[in-house]
Amino acid sequence: MPDSRPPQPLVDARALARQLDRLARAEAPPWLHQEVARRMAERLVVMRETPSQWLDWWAWLGAGAQPVQALWPQAERRVVEPTPALAERSRATLQAPWWAWRRRQALAQAVLDETAVPPGQAQMLWASMVLHAVPDPVALMARWHAALAVGGFLMFSSFGPDTWRELRSLYAAAGWPAPHPPFTDMHDIGDQLVHAGFADPVMDQETLRLHWSSPEALLAELRSLGGHLGAGRLPGLRTPRWRQRLLAALAERADSQGRIGLTVEIVYGHAFKAAPRARPGEPVTVSLDGLLASMKQGRPLR
Repeated sequence: MPDSRPPQPLVDARALARQLDRLARAEAPPWLHQEVARRMAERLVVMRETPSQWLDWWAWLGAGAQPVQALWPQAERRVVEPTPALAERSRATLQAPWWAWRRRQALAQAVLDETAVPPGQAQMLWASMVLHAVPDPVALMARWHAALAVGGFLMFSSFGPDTWRELRSLYAAAGWPAPHPPFTDMHDIGDQLVHAGFADPVMDQETLRLHWSSPEALLAELRSLGGHLGAGRLPGLRTPRWRQRLLAALAERADSQGRIGLTVEIVYGHAFKAAPRARPGEPVTVSLDGLLASMKQGRPLR
């Protein structure tokens, strides 16, 4: 199968680092991420087995702790954060009585750096609103695959290509570069998952329509959701004159009620980590844990 990796990063790593640092200082995760996490958790009913351990990838910004733990309160949650500042925000949400020092120590150790995730242990990996914001999504999927136990499953969400399509049209009409990096179609994401080793990817999407009362409110909202991470964005800062042109162009797109609307496409997906396939003529070796996990999932060994 040909490599579906893009020829060069679509997301600027330096811009991403600045964005993560800014969002780590916000009072709360982005409201849209919270809503997507709630909707994503509703899809967990398709899973027949409750995981004993799950990984919450980019946990604080993904806002998945509450909806998942409401469904599976006994499952052990381990947090994976991309920066020290976000790791600190996640630690602050892990609570234990002041006198339960062993419990507090265990909770502190449950927050992991992306490079320190133990392989092959988690029964579920939850990654809400992460995939569209990384420079190398195929490499990230491979890391997710490595972190899961055989029979474990991945649950994720991401922006789809229809997201902010009206804003892209506005920028194109003005002769400006696109206002965000390209978002990947769900069918291409499915192909990337297979390339990373996942089995039976299932993809779905829904379209949301958001409205704002003014151009200023719209831009403030978009900033609270993140920022422009595209590698092809204009270098340097924009001028006040450029901002006025943008505000005027947005105002021209208001409806009869004075509202400015933008489309958001949310892609949802899940996939499993199957037992490794043997080459023709090679014996198949499966650990006891892997065999039991596959039997519980009701899935054949491959």
